Amino acid sequence: MVKNFDDLLTRIKTISRKKVAIAVAQDKAVLEAAKAAKERDIADAILVGNEKEIRAIGAELGMKMEDFEIINVEDEAEAATKAVSLVSEGKADIYMKGLLPTGMFLKSVLNKEVGLRTGKPLSHVCVIEVPKVDRVLFLSDVAFIPYPTLEEKKCIIEYTSDVARACGVENPKAAVVCCTETVNPKMPITVEADELSKMQDKGEIKGCIVEGPLSLDIALFPAAAEEKGALDRKVAGDADILIFPDLHAGNLVYKCMTQVVENMKNGCILTGTKAPVVLTSRADTFETKVNSIALAAIVAHELKNK
Repeated sequence: MVKNFDDLLTRIKTISRKKVAIAVAQDKAVLEAAKAAKERDIADAILVGNEKEIRAIGAELGMKMEDFEIINVEDEAEAATKAVSLVSEGKADIYMKGLLPTGMFLKSVLNKEVGLRTGKPLSHVCVIEVPKVDRVLFLSDVAFIPYPTLEEKKCIIEYTSDVARACGVENPKAAVVCCTETVNPKMPITVEADELSKMQDKGEIKGCIVEGPLSLDIALFPAAAEEKGALDRKVAGDADILIFPDLHAGNLVYKCMTQVVENMKNGCILTGTKAPVVLTSRADTFETKVNSIALAAIVAHELKNK
């Protein structure tokens, strides 16, 4: 069981040091995270962007700029293309968004010549630590696919299971959460949840245990599963992964956890790519950015081993 982010950061010490290529790196919050990642032995950074601005911000933050490789590319689109090419060429392990629009960043991820596309749909995985749960949770999708199809949900489960295993969860349990644990033909998402569970039973989804539909309380807490007579379910009370019916549900749960729950920690990466992609928001905290780099480093190590 992976209990918290301290467990994940301990895991970092057992893997080879990774490099993160940051597109348009002249951003104070992102450079602060890169500085912390360097100091905490999580990852080195290659800073691609306006060198003059990067050095000015770095000086303000007290960064030792001689510890960072800087590639001067002043045009945003060209900087993104250069940064992602470093990853696709194996010169860096992680691709991270700096001070550029999300659309432009994603365009570089999907660039046919130097991008990180695999031909599969992209998805967003959030790893979160909340005090009331005795383990870290893996949430998906909370930021990318608005209305995932059954096949896309299968991909989301596989991606998220890969991330969980990389983090040390040997046989992750995935709960396909709905507002009820009962299949109801009038509620198509419960039918899809049941189908995903059956797909895992038939070996069409490997490397994890899948159960659905499940209500959130039954998925997370043994007492709720016992009270509702659901202890016979495959993922009763100890789900590692929460798979949401759509982006609305996923994002609402994610925002509740990150904005309301005290002492919460989280990190997020984009999956379905050849290498981990860190796509943080400007609203994300400094620690979230650092945790996201750490998560990406762990996943990058697992991808290289494969």
